[in-house]
Amino acid sequence: MNKLKYIALAFTLVISTMSCRKTLDLAPEDYFGDGNFWQNEAQVNNFMAGMHGQFRGSMFQFERLGELRGGSFSNVDRQNTSLNELPIIQQDLSENSTGIGSWAGFYEPILQINLFIQKVEAITFLSPARKNAFLGQAYGLRAYYYFHLLRTYGGVPIRLEPEVSNGKIDPIELRKARATEAEVLTVIKGDVNKSIELFNGVATTSDKSQWSPNASLMLKGEVYLWSAKVYNTTADLADAKAALNAVTGTSLLTGTASSFANVFKTKNNSEIIFAIRYAVGEAEMPSVAQFTYSTFNFDGQHYKDSVASAGVGNFLVDPLKLAQTNSQQVIQRYAYTFELFQTYNVADNRRNATFYDYYKVNTGVNPRVPTIRNTALVKFIGPDPATTTNKKYFTDDWPVYREADRQLMLAEIVNAEGGDPSTYIKVVRDRAFAPLSDPTPFITSGKDANELAIFAERSKEFVFEGKRWYDLRRMKFANEPLVFKSPNHKYGVLDKATEGYEILWPIEKAIWTNDPLVNQTPGYPTTKP
Repeated sequence: MNKLKYIALAFTLVISTMSCRKTLDLAPEDYFGDGNFWQNEAQVNNFMAGMHGQFRGSMFQFERLGELRGGSFSNVDRQNTSLNELPIIQQDLSENSTGIGSWAGFYEPILQINLFIQKVEAITFLSPARKNAFLGQAYGLRAYYYFHLLRTYGGVPIRLEPEVSNGKIDPIELRKARATEAEVLTVIKGDVNKSIELFNGVATTSDKSQWSPNASLMLKGEVYLWSAKVYNTTADLADAKAALNAVTGTSLLTGTASSFANVFKTKNNSEIIFAIRYAVGEAEMPSVAQFTYSTFNFDGQHYKDSVASAGVGNFLVDPLKLAQTNSQQVIQRYAYTFELFQTYNVADNRRNATFYDYYKVNTGVNPRVPTIRNTALVKFIGPDPATTTNKKYFTDDWPVYREADRQLMLAEIVNAEGGDPSTYIKVVRDRAFAPLSDPTPFITSGKDANELAIFAERSKEFVFEGKRWYDLRRMKFANEPLVFKSPNHKYGVLDKATEGYEILWPIEKAIWTNDPLVNQTPGYPTTKP
């Protein structure tokens, strides 16, 4: 009965995350125990929808892991509101302050995927093509979770079977030590290659909120690029390039000044490869409202520009019309550095499509003096309330993979091979300045200079897309990861000699207390006996 309760609860958690499945009636727990489930395609499809629902529920964790430690966030409160997650932003992590817990919460969805794979591989009522399409998604999703775990913790316990549903319910039997990084990477490569194999002959879905063959190819490109550069498996560059070049049917949105902004405002557009879907009445993007501004702290002293050109008294109140009656709490709990905003050329369309800059101005003196410079993230603020009956919904989709990422990963690969990445960088920069010409076109200048240029481009292109921390760890100058402080560039956030181990995250005491086979992440002081 404990086993049945576990399966019922786990499945309920999956399905309940999908509000679009509200009409799905879940049966009592013995429904799962007497073999009535996994009997038709609708049930399989509903479980897959549930797994995508869990994936959507992990969106801000993906962002947290991929960006908050990347050096682009400020630890200075500029609106009289306390900032969130400063230990992560300031690299102040330890066994007692891990920043995240429970392996980032990823083993729960991995468990569901393991169960799905086991059940779907055994069923006979699906056509081979449909079965392969379902399994291709499952293996791709599992590889994606494990890839985050690898980049976050290094070695982690590997669980590829639904052990509890298979009858293993003794907590002692369920204990498992951390595998090596090499072993975890092998699992990830195996899963993503299995996904691509299963997807062979399966058309990429038109619904880009579903895992697809193109998503698996993008993941393979990213995994093999990581393997080549972080683990020095140079031969993997060729596999990464081949995977990225095999992606079909995508193109950059180009041609107008609004093209970049439209990537995020237009669902299922040609640039999106795979995205997490948000919709009115279903789900809104979590936490993004906390990257904006605090209307109650504008205090009659904030203006759109640093000289209050609108005139004294014409101060900001709610310039982006965010604080509607139905809105999420609009506040600044996370703040990008103003220096990041200043890296954009003023003609770069990404600048104002990503940030809204504003200033606290001392208007009692002439010339006017800005005392605080700040930005609000506008990249994912959703539709204008004027189009939604004066209600505010944060329902832009969150891209996991898009064409600009493919182009810039290819630039990185070509550069690592000793080639000229100009072609790939040019298309991204041309879109950024459209319809005008790029005022400072990229010119290849050697491997290290090119690497810095690609990193700078990615930093401007992928704000709030969970990339920058991983980019710092993967990309290099003089064969040293950019994550380490260096006189050669301004991007490092860790001292290699004293903080080198902090490229990985620590685990909390509860993990090794509950499972003595698990050790603390190497380098972190621990009280484990």
